[in-house]
Amino acid sequence: MTIYLDVVFFLNLCYDFLLLITVDMTLKRKVLLRRIILASLIGALSLVLLFIPLNQYLLFFFKILVSIIMVLVAYGYKDIKYTFNNLFYLYMCSVILGGFLYLLNNEFSLHQYGLVFVNDGLSINYLVLLILAPLILGAYIYQNKKIKKIYNYIYEVKIVLKDQKEVKCQGFLDSGNKLKDPITNKYIILVEQEKLKEIKANPIYVPYKALNKEGLLECFKINYLEIENQKFTNYLVGISTTKFNIDGVSCLLNNKLLEDLC
Repeated sequence: MTIYLDVVFFLNLCYDFLLLITVDMTLKRKVLLRRIILASLIGALSLVLLFIPLNQYLLFFFKILVSIIMVLVAYGYKDIKYTFNNLFYLYMCSVILGGFLYLLNNEFSLHQYGLVFVNDGLSINYLVLLILAPLILGAYIYQNKKIKKIYNYIYEVKIVLKDQKEVKCQGFLDSGNKLKDPITNKYIILVEQEKLKEIKANPIYVPYKALNKEGLLECFKINYLEIENQKFTNYLVGISTTKFNIDGVSCLLNNKLLEDLC
């Protein structure tokens, strides 16, 4: 088989550039594009290591060294933690793309020459790097930001009832939940009915209006909420008959907790 070095160099350049751009966007480094291009060139030029007779341990050491140089060139140096995070995300993104290459290799029974997979003389890396890789890494960036956005507002919640029974659940701090009982002036958190099915308490009914719908929300009084070792007494628990479409969440916290938790 004939392998063209210019093609392999171009593939590695694209691969490194995509990885460095992904780290930049994920960690919001906002560095100059020319720094990422220069770091990508350093990574691609590391191909010369293939022509040096090194054992596997030395080769591994030099690969680590090259990756450290790449992140230092691309993002600069501020402190050890900053550099370690850059390096960690570079490896993590590399594993994601490498995993897809491995999957393609298994699925399509391609012939493998190092990191190049070949079928009838055409390297699948062309397809992955030029079409699929940006989509894969773009999806990773989107999901990473989405997860960060959601999980920054998830709290462990303990509800202590009047009879001292406790209900523990994961709560999502919902800025859209501004429910408040006009009579008691207490704010309302919503909990899925499934979590409260064994609770027996005298309900109170609070009028609500949301999304052009009006009605009465079944609520009950509690002793207090406990979130992050803080206790809150000025709240009622409202029963939600629908499930919340947020992973693992069974409680929607009130917008007022944005102030109370500060």
